[in-house]
Amino acid sequence: MEKIILDCDPGHDDAIAILLAAASPEIDLLGITTVAGNHTIDNVTRNALSVCTVFGIQVPVARGSEGPLVIEQVIAEEIHGATGLDGPYLPPASFDLDPRHAVDFIIETVMAHEPGTVTLVPVGPYTNIALAARKEPRIVERVKQVIVMGGAYTRGNITPAAEFNIYADPEAAHVVFSAGWPVTMIGLDLTQHQALATPELQERVRAIGGDISEFILDTWDFVHTTHNGLLDIPYPAIHDACCVAAVIDPDIITVEKADVRVELEGRWTKGQTVANFQSASGMRHFGGSASAQTDYRTDVAITLDFERFADLIVDSATHLTNAKA
Repeated sequence: MEKIILDCDPGHDDAIAILLAAASPEIDLLGITTVAGNHTIDNVTRNALSVCTVFGIQVPVARGSEGPLVIEQVIAEEIHGATGLDGPYLPPASFDLDPRHAVDFIIETVMAHEPGTVTLVPVGPYTNIALAARKEPRIVERVKQVIVMGGAYTRGNITPAAEFNIYADPEAAHVVFSAGWPVTMIGLDLTQHQALATPELQERVRAIGGDISEFILDTWDFVHTTHNGLLDIPYPAIHDACCVAAVIDPDIITVEKADVRVELEGRWTKGQTVANFQSASGMRHFGGSASAQTDYRTDVAITLDFERFADLIVDSATHLTNAKA
């Protein structure tokens, strides 16, 4: 069983990530930490508690960073609405927050477990993860792996160059990609084009029935309108759940090794993830100095087995529905 901390900013696709993490017998969900991203920290934290209530689960939920390390906060209200999770009914929380700050929760949880047993899964901006690594550097060598939703090796979604999670806190992303722990980057090239809530998947979820099925469909109904208007994709993208799916079933994605750097200064490209693939012949390193040596440490996700991914969503929704019955 894989032990994970899910660091998120719910967010419609975050809700499906929580669904998979809570329902899978392959995962021990140690806790959920929240970070300002899709919306304010107040809203995303309330949303996390509401999602857990809908799904009938109770795990530690710790409130995290209120904004990025350096830049001003940006939110994605145009995608996620005024609450950060418009569309479905959000019930009052059925339990209280963990009293710790998310950064301390991450540190204490990683240090309390055996080295190499806890995976961090940040699917919002990486502010909490970066602060935890800086506050307690020993977690870097103790964490098993970091599987991030974010970045792109082609083009972005908030600017032509940058994906939202990286753009929202590029300095934090720089810390995470350069820390030295194993990182898998699952970016837009996979999530926005291969992990879509197709009509067939929606019909399978509708057939389950019950309030969980209704909640999932309502999230997809709302975000379909905003996605289709702004991103020109045919169906809702289920970005964040891809990271949890990759923990449950590592073979659900294919990856290539790359040296990933985060652009921090470009006038038009700030927040871009520049991926230097090991398979790209002739690409030796970033720049001409010995200090700029190429380090092919990051696994960059390339393809998704969508049928297996869809099965995980349906199985998870069915499991939690039956558990609440």
